[in-house]
Amino acid sequence: MNLSYPITYIKGISVQRATLLYTELGLKTCDDLLNFFPFRYIDKTAFYTIKELQSNTSEVQIVGKITQVKSVAQKRGSRLVATFQDATGTMELVWFRGQKWIKDALKINEPYVVYGKLNHYNGNFSIPHPEIELVKEYKKKLQTKMQPVYPSTEKLTNSGVSNKLIRTYVQHLLQQFYEGIQESLSQEIIADFTLMGKREALLNAHFPESQENLAKAQYRLKFEELFFIQLQLLRKKQLNKIKIKGLVFENVSENFNTFYTNHLPFSLTNAQKRVLKEIRKDVASGAHMNRLLQGDVGSGKTIVALLAMLLAIDNGFQATLMAPTEILATQHYHAISELVKDMDLNVDILTGSVRTKKRRELHQNLEDGTLHILIGTHALIEDKVQFKNLGIAIIDEQHRFGVAQRAKLWSKNSLPPHVLVMTATPIPRTLAMSVYGDLDISVIDELPPGRKEVKTVHRFDSNRLSVFKFMKDEIDKGRQVYVVYPLIQESEVMDYKDLLDGYESISREFPTPKYQISIVHGQMKPADKEYEMQRFVKGETQIMVATTVIEVGVNVPNASVMVIESSERFGLSQLHQLRGRVGRGADQSYCILLSSYKLSSEGKTRLKTMVETTDGFKIAEVDLKLRGPGNLMGTQQSGVLNLKIADIVKDTQILVSARNTAMALLKEDATLSKPENSNIKKTYIALSKTSKIWSEIS
Repeated sequence: MNLSYPITYIKGISVQRATLLYTELGLKTCDDLLNFFPFRYIDKTAFYTIKELQSNTSEVQIVGKITQVKSVAQKRGSRLVATFQDATGTMELVWFRGQKWIKDALKINEPYVVYGKLNHYNGNFSIPHPEIELVKEYKKKLQTKMQPVYPSTEKLTNSGVSNKLIRTYVQHLLQQFYEGIQESLSQEIIADFTLMGKREALLNAHFPESQENLAKAQYRLKFEELFFIQLQLLRKKQLNKIKIKGLVFENVSENFNTFYTNHLPFSLTNAQKRVLKEIRKDVASGAHMNRLLQGDVGSGKTIVALLAMLLAIDNGFQATLMAPTEILATQHYHAISELVKDMDLNVDILTGSVRTKKRRELHQNLEDGTLHILIGTHALIEDKVQFKNLGIAIIDEQHRFGVAQRAKLWSKNSLPPHVLVMTATPIPRTLAMSVYGDLDISVIDELPPGRKEVKTVHRFDSNRLSVFKFMKDEIDKGRQVYVVYPLIQESEVMDYKDLLDGYESISREFPTPKYQISIVHGQMKPADKEYEMQRFVKGETQIMVATTVIEVGVNVPNASVMVIESSERFGLSQLHQLRGRVGRGADQSYCILLSSYKLSSEGKTRLKTMVETTDGFKIAEVDLKLRGPGNLMGTQQSGVLNLKIADIVKDTQILVSARNTAMALLKEDATLSKPENSNIKKTYIALSKTSKIWSEIS
């Protein structure tokens, strides 16, 4: 018998019930059920006598006999009551549902094991709807002191699929398939980590004999799960390097050197130099670069990206940069055009609002190679956008693009262009290892010199007048201010109203002509939005009232105050991104988080974290604990983290051990062909046929 068989092969599971288990819990094969683990355990190590029962005891287990069964009338219907006794006393067992079949099934004066939640009323003890089993049946089963409790749904419970029934199915499964469970790790790894064997671990994960055995079983299964994910990611990375030939940028010549020597606006930080070195090594190696560049807001990723593009141009290739929004694409276009304005380079932008005539000209320049750098939004991946010779594709805020969208950029050249994906949303190390384990990762972990840390404070709505006074003081010093309102998809109408109400109250407090105010929101036409943005950038307005459309991409060094209204309605990474809009000049900058007094505990944690640290990686770690990996990464990448037993937030140490072990193994045996690794290879091949990792990642 084979674990890939459908669950109908397990004793007691009908086709109808199998369909229910699949639709409710996703259990299709015997292997699915074997890896469907309990989320908690009821400790049944103790047996009580009736005399020992206390009114404050919750769940109890007793051995005794039923001496009498009767139906008792009550206001609505009736209840079934059985008198249950052991050598020390008597109590009642009570049923309100299923009375007829229970009454028929009960045997008088036969020894039973009874388990359930204890009720105490008027000095008498009772257990409503107890788990009840004849002692002779109890002794036949896989015995465990700790009883598993499995995840379930309301529909399953209502259809009679109780926890006890799922437990029975798992028992039958283990009895039928136990001998056929194959070891999946090598003896060397098992010995190195003193791991429990696979068979024993699965048995103890479902039916542990003790807490100690349970801990050992869980460690073994978590290690294995994370090890195979890492092995697949690392092997994929390895195969990409071997199989996918990369374009070779062997020349570091005129454009790169001219810019580096004459046009760099500031000296590169050591972190930027290190990352640039990593990129140069990649693009010169002949292998395909697939690199993730992480760096906090304002750490100077754009300069590194531009230098990588200049390397491509020096070697006769074109470069492209794709951003998720028109605002950010425009921002990049202006910044890069300004940086290379004294060089003989052609830079252009393609977004949804570029007119047809301009598009034709742009397509022509792209195809004949006279356009060196193209910056844009999703418009870049349209089929009609054809490059003459694309050498590098840079994707900014990459978590906003789907896998299919990124893949389309690959097809823009006969050999795939080098790929550099950038994010200003720091990704916790554990998540980066799991979701981007097939990418090389670079981190810019220092800010350019002269940048001051943004001071962050939390204020309640009742402090609004003092916040307005502070804004006036900063404006009097010649500074500018952002006031941001939340945008919550479900209710754009409400948000629009919030924004307009806010705009009106700010207009009253900051009257013209002394103060000028810009307003920007998602319902404006791109041209109007750009006009308002430019007024603020040029310093014609002192206050920018906006929704989160300014979360990424606005660079105004003179803006020194960020006021975030209803800050409790924002996620941590969003708050961190918004704060990054200020602190871009040499002046001291401030972020003021305004909230109502009604704060959830999670809301309090978010605001407290923002006040305590500006370190994006620390913030990302807190965010990961609060939201979980799936929510943090968005739907595109969360599929890969559909873990059965491991938890990348809690099991960091196991993850690191598993990754290091996988790396060491591939270093010694890249093709997994050594006899001692045959178990690993067999499992790896089986997983690669079903795992989403292959299709879901980068």
